[in-house]
Amino acid sequence: MESKRSKYVLISLTVFCVLLIGLTSIHDEWLTPLRTGVGYFLIPVQSGVNSAGSTIYDGIADLTKMHNAQKENKEMKDIITQLTEENTRLQSEEMELTRLRKLYDLDQQYGQYEKVGARVIANDSSNWFQVFRIDKGSKDGIAVDMNVMAGGGLVGIVTDVGANYATVRSIIDDSSRVSGMAMQSGDSCIVAGDLTLFKEGRLRITNVLKESDLKDGDKIVTSNISSVFLPGLLVGYAADITNDTNNVTKSGYLIPAAEFDSLQEVLVITKLKSDMMKEDASTETPSAEPQTAESTAQ
Repeated sequence: MESKRSKYVLISLTVFCVLLIGLTSIHDEWLTPLRTGVGYFLIPVQSGVNSAGSTIYDGIADLTKMHNAQKENKEMKDIITQLTEENTRLQSEEMELTRLRKLYDLDQQYGQYEKVGARVIANDSSNWFQVFRIDKGSKDGIAVDMNVMAGGGLVGIVTDVGANYATVRSIIDDSSRVSGMAMQSGDSCIVAGDLTLFKEGRLRITNVLKESDLKDGDKIVTSNISSVFLPGLLVGYAADITNDTNNVTKSGYLIPAAEFDSLQEVLVITKLKSDMMKEDASTETPSAEPQTAESTAQ
């Protein structure tokens, strides 16, 4: 029974294959209507599928391009940010180097004095550094009445000292008085602080004798008779010197050598004027006096 069934299946497959061979051997003209009918239904479907596929492909391509563009844009922004930060850092370092070079030149100019470099860490609420604080104190050898310099000239004097800080009162403060003299002629004067006047970039020069040779443009330095300021430190330059109404003295203005609107680093001279005066007094030879019998007995 089983063999008969297998025989029928084999015969059926053989007949089907013969029909297929015959069908394929029919001339193309017989298959044209069938192809046309099939194409009538399949071509629109194929076109729709192709159109949808193209749309999806273009969308994916555009999305990929947009994602790549956003990634590149972020990378460019990061690079610009890094370059901007690097440029800012380089500019800051260049400005700091310029300031330090000026301090170095100032240190060489006054090489006879030992100094300590310090950074300004705070100032009062005004636009200028009339009173400010530095990051060096008693543990660094800083003491009250030490002279402070920056920007080519005298800045002020130390008024208060802690272990790690010191307070400086600048020469532009209203309470500041500096005993000065003209470097060219040696004529004495007083440089007085004046915050109102300093808005014009000036300080006052007073107590100049009418007969003195002090004139505009002269360098004003600290004088030998100053009680706290070391001698020979540049303070500024004389300007607009005129006779006073009392017909006895002259007065005028001083253009400070230091800049008081952008102090960042200073030099503190660690030698005190009082110590210098003691040293000078100890080196003076006492006058010889004849000894009496009374003095010898003592």
